[in-house]
Parts: sequence; structure tokens; C-alpha cells
Amino acid sequence: MNTLVIAAIVQSIEPLRYTPAGLPLLRLQLQHDSEQQEAGMNRKVQCVLPAMLIGEKASLPLQSGDHIKVKGFLAQRSAKSTQVVLHIQELQRIQY
Repeated sequence: MNTLVIAAIVQSIEPLRYTPAGLPLLRLQLQHDSEQQEAGMNRKVQCVLPAMLIGEKASLPLQSGDHIKVKGFLAQRSAKSTQVVLHIQELQRIQY
């Protein structure tokens, strides 16, 4: 199984592009900060995760600073890259 659910802040958004097949593609950088339990101790977790939206979801009105919860899967950025990218399948805004 390859499913990731994470709460994050939209750190940056690239301009909307289109795939060779003509699908809209939106690339984002997500910033995640939390505290997790590991081996019975609290651990501060911080990471920046590259992510993308493809298809209809790429036109969602997102802005830097938005708090979101996303669900998707991890994949290599390309056949020649080992960098991992989160492909977002579900997105919801989190209100603070």
C-alpha cells in the first residue's frame, strides 16, 4: 500500500503547467511541522515535501500560507530521478 495523509502549509506554488497529454499540472512545496511519539519519547518533526496536483484538482484556488490536509501517494519525480513527490488525490482546507 502506498498512501500518505499529512497536514501541511502550502509553502510555494509554481505556475500552472500542462502535461504532454494536455492535463493541467500544479506543483507545490508543502511544509509540515508536528510532534510525534517515537520509542516512547516526543520528537519534533519538520519537513518540506514536494507535491503535485494533476487534472481538475490543479485548478483549485490555493495560495501560499494555506493550511491543508492532503491524501495521496508517493512516486519518483521521473524515471531518471529518485526524488519522491506526493501526488495529491484528496485535499481539504484546515481552518485555524
